[in-house]
Amino acid sequence: MIGIKGAGMTALAELLSRQGATVTGSDTPEVFFTDAILQGLGIGYTEGFAADNIPRGSELVIYSTAYSPEKNPELSAAIQSGLPVMSYPEALGLLSRERLTLAVCGTHGKTTTSALLADTLKFCGKDPSAVVGSRIMSWSGNALAGSGEYLVIEADEYQNKLAQYSPFAVILTSVDWDHPDFFPDTASYEQVFRDFVARIPKHGVLVYCADSAAVARVAESASCRTIGYGFLPGAEFRIEGYEPEKPGFVPEKDAVRQRFTVTAGEEPLGSFALRLAGEHNAQNAASVIALSSFLKLDMERVRSALGKFSGTERRFELIGERYGAPIYDDYAHHPEEIRATLKAFRELYPDRRLRVIFHPHTFTRTKALLSDFAQSFDDADEVILLGIYGSAREEQGGVSSDDLA
Repeated sequence: MIGIKGAGMTALAELLSRQGATVTGSDTPEVFFTDAILQGLGIGYTEGFAADNIPRGSELVIYSTAYSPEKNPELSAAIQSGLPVMSYPEALGLLSRERLTLAVCGTHGKTTTSALLADTLKFCGKDPSAVVGSRIMSWSGNALAGSGEYLVIEADEYQNKLAQYSPFAVILTSVDWDHPDFFPDTASYEQVFRDFVARIPKHGVLVYCADSAAVARVAESASCRTIGYGFLPGAEFRIEGYEPEKPGFVPEKDAVRQRFTVTAGEEPLGSFALRLAGEHNAQNAASVIALSSFLKLDMERVRSALGKFSGTERRFELIGERYGAPIYDDYAHHPEEIRATLKAFRELYPDRRLRVIFHPHTFTRTKALLSDFAQSFDDADEVILLGIYGSAREEQGGVSSDDLA
């Protein structure tokens, strides 16, 4: 596996390894959270790329889409030697055709929602498999390798990876133009989601956020059953009575952060508690409740699963406290995500000073959404900007954190 330290690649490596495959890989020397996961699984990998890294007798080479044959000697050598070669989304797409696949897609909320869904299925005794893009607190890594019929995948739209997947059910959380290095405009971005939901079979389901006009537009392309969720009156699964829990001066890591009720049509499903903060996570939970209802899971077990879920790494993660100030880590890297996350902090801490240290992610996103980024920190009292983090797939430059400042 070329680029094995990528979050999705590591999850796929874990799944394949637990299914009995012998997995090796390579990546850059940079240390990621996935290093510990791979080492814990006993999956060997080399740091640095070279043609002779590929073991003799390899039956398949899977590569991260961050790499191309022109820029990666291993991928080039594998193709020239005639070895079967497959991209990460192609490999995940093959797996998606073997199970009843529940795909979570959208600009924001994919990681939390897919982890929440997989954890709920597990708690309900369905023993699912799952591939998620971050370490899950209650798992040993970011994958599950169950023997049940369901496969939960975090389905990324970048480079139209969605075209490779064969879903039975889809949760669509949001559609806000992103990845401007690949999608030139909003229309091209929305189209990949339209094409994806159009491929859900008639006996499947699309669960979509009815609070978003863009998402509702995309949902019109589905020919299967559609179920809307959200705060607005038109949603079939409607969130009501949302109430954030105010923490003490120093919060507990696993404290309840919010409560809300859900009504399905005219049927009240009762109250739900979450250890996750913010209205956006109430929406994420409502999507899982809606899909769980469609799958006929026991709602009391679903309620317990949601209440026990302790979150994912780098999503509103409380990492410590210093001089009485709680310190959180969050991966929000799109203006809409930043707004939602800071709004959640303001709800929890209305009287505290909010200092934000922001690390812009990719030059292309920062340049294309510069004015949106500039307006997304209104809830912060102070913002500290780091230099832009460039991805493996783009040339550096064209914009700087000075421009954002």
